[in-house]
Amino acid sequence: MANLLAILCLILVLLCTWANDTRGQYFKYKDPKQSLPARIKDLMQRMTLEEKIGQMTQIDATIASPEIIKTYNIGGVLISPPARMASAEAWMNMADAFQNGSLSTRLGIPIIIGTDAIHGHNNAYGATIFPHNVGLGATRDPQLVKRIGAATALEIRATGIPYTFAPCVAVCRDPRWGRCFESYSEDHKIVQAMTEIIPGLQGEVPSNYLRRFPYVNGRTKVAGCAKHFVGDGGTINGIDEFNTIIDWNGLQNIHMSAYLDSIRKGVATVMVSYSSWNGRKMHANHDLITGYLKRRLKFKGFVISDSEGIDRITFPPRVNYTYSVQAAIHAGIDMVMVPYTYVEFIDALTSLVKKNVIPMSRINDAVERILRIKFILGLFEYPIADRSLVNQLGSQEHRELSREAVRKSLVLLKNGKNSDEPLLPLPKKAHRILVAGSHADNIGNQCGGWTIEWHGRSGNITIGTTILTAVKNTTDPDTEIVYCENPDSEFLKSNNFSYAIVVVGELPYSEYFGDSMDLKIADPGYSTINSVCESVKCVVVVISGRPVVLEPYLEKMHALVAAWLPGTEGQGVADVLFGDYGFTGKLARTWFRTVDQLPMNVGDPHYDPLFPFGYGLTTTPRELIAAQ
Repeated sequence: MANLLAILCLILVLLCTWANDTRGQYFKYKDPKQSLPARIKDLMQRMTLEEKIGQMTQIDATIASPEIIKTYNIGGVLISPPARMASAEAWMNMADAFQNGSLSTRLGIPIIIGTDAIHGHNNAYGATIFPHNVGLGATRDPQLVKRIGAATALEIRATGIPYTFAPCVAVCRDPRWGRCFESYSEDHKIVQAMTEIIPGLQGEVPSNYLRRFPYVNGRTKVAGCAKHFVGDGGTINGIDEFNTIIDWNGLQNIHMSAYLDSIRKGVATVMVSYSSWNGRKMHANHDLITGYLKRRLKFKGFVISDSEGIDRITFPPRVNYTYSVQAAIHAGIDMVMVPYTYVEFIDALTSLVKKNVIPMSRINDAVERILRIKFILGLFEYPIADRSLVNQLGSQEHRELSREAVRKSLVLLKNGKNSDEPLLPLPKKAHRILVAGSHADNIGNQCGGWTIEWHGRSGNITIGTTILTAVKNTTDPDTEIVYCENPDSEFLKSNNFSYAIVVVGELPYSEYFGDSMDLKIADPGYSTINSVCESVKCVVVVISGRPVVLEPYLEKMHALVAAWLPGTEGQGVADVLFGDYGFTGKLARTWFRTVDQLPMNVGDPHYDPLFPFGYGLTTTPRELIAAQ
């Protein structure tokens, strides 16, 4: 009898072992030959509530680990540089370690790793930094922006990342806003045209593909994110994260229109704005997120919060965190950026579901959308970084593209004290040229915010060509180039300069740190303009993320160029200053006379700008002049 019991126990153990051994077992969701709906349905049926809420959670790489990702079934990670000056391989190693944590979970659902690649893969040392959107808007060239999207996707993939929180499709209506440089224009039509960056990032949607359905074409492309939904560029006095007061027609016609284009072009995700619309926080706005974006526009990707965005539903932030979680999920947010407080978020959301405060249907909607993008991205088939793409980071081809973008983004605002005596293009051969200003030899100032660090930083913080170096590269070998950041009058009088190039502007900033009520350039910019231009024939190159105060100094300048935030390829500035290419850029923003006029946009009554929307002088390339 004892032997029989032992045999029965052994059989039972073997049966249990076989039942739990999934090696060789068929999972429909793992089969790429199955349809997308079938794979999603199969996986959803297998998931527990804990696994579903984990998928809705995005955490920050600074606190993430493979063990945390595995334990909490985390759905996404916001990644940052693994080390200062980290190589592409180091980024890939970090991404793969996180991914291996997710693959070791019960169901092996890969995480989606995202990064803030705002103007190129700007957090990665050595990446190509393209001009910020404010400059790209001045190019009026959607196909150029599409090519930039494709190059950016390759550089992001070169570090093992499949997702970027871009593009920003805000319509900046007031340059006092600290994020105005992330906006292509004050005119929604230009912003709509520039959504062409989406097929650059994600791939061109095939003609036989589902209309308005998310699309990402393979491992050299990345998922994009249209942001910030909606109205972030229209806040009162340009105050970041503040209140946009506008009626429904205005919201729809100005701020909403680019989202229709983004969805039509297959954008994978949409990020919600910190700001409010008519006093109602966007992160808690069910009517706009669920009612309009998901139901009316039929957006099928997932909606993601901004970082700690749900915390700010209340004031002070987190004063009632459970309410904030409830309001955000009810509004229709699918994946929540909770970079550090993920345990609290998971616990709060789990409790709300178990108490039937949030229905299971809302959780299922969120998870289905997240899984849809993960399947479309091919993460289930290719979760690990593709090492063959490493050489794409900062490639020469991409740097040449960025240089082209710089050339096309420059706007010539003044050329000569009178039209009969233009200063530009500058002669390459001269006795002695002065290059002055705080931004002439400074990659960090040239790139602006969202470069290596969140707010950017002055200094030569990454690989690139400063404008000073570009001038030296371009001029005749016999021409003497003298650099003095802020020369005094005696220095200016004693050097017999042929002409001067003065490069001044704003210091790097991002988000609310860039909000400015006076819109002045950094010291000693104005005094440098005064001292140099009073003594030497000068061209002033302004490096800024928006129009700045210039009218009191305009008369002293012989020529004036708006170079915006050109990025790492300063050679593009010299290309046009010296006439290898002509100036073609046109203002995509109104240039005000005084800040008292703001907000002031084209079409407003009493429109009285220093330089109007669409303004921009042109020059003829030197070789064409010679041919004539």
